[in-house]
Amino acid sequence: MPDSTSRYALLCVGNSMMGDDGAGPRLAELCAEKPLSGWTVVDGGAAPENDIGYLRELHPAHLVIVDATDMGLMPGEMRILEESDISEMFMMTTHNLPLTFLMQQLREDIPQITFVGIQPDVVAFYYPMSDAVEQAVIRLHQLLPALEQGMGIAPFQAETA
Repeated sequence: MPDSTSRYALLCVGNSMMGDDGAGPRLAELCAEKPLSGWTVVDGGAAPENDIGYLRELHPAHLVIVDATDMGLMPGEMRILEESDISEMFMMTTHNLPLTFLMQQLREDIPQITFVGIQPDVVAFYYPMSDAVEQAVIRLHQLLPALEQGMGIAPFQAETA
């Protein structure tokens, strides 16, 4: 049952068995240990499209999607990506459907969607999460309450040739 007091929703995406791709699920764990007031947290795992119906029903004012994203940065660096960035980048994904599809499906019911990418170091089966990504997850957990002030995360800027 959706929590009607939640203005914000957090969709954590990734596969915790794939090293740094587990950044999203690790953030969901951290939110379970230290809940954020006013937030509903959904651990979308490797199949976040399964949560589209629930998120639509929840109807938050703002949805934040978090996933490990190869942006060519230093491990653990975070950026806010636009939907156009995600579709233009050749994004290696461990998910069944592209995240742009997920965002398009939710945009009808959720006025604001912010995608936060965390640069992974190692994405491989049975690898542990790197310290850089673990620290980024902890930092993001601390920044989420400042969502309306922009959280202090820079927007992604593609390299221009």
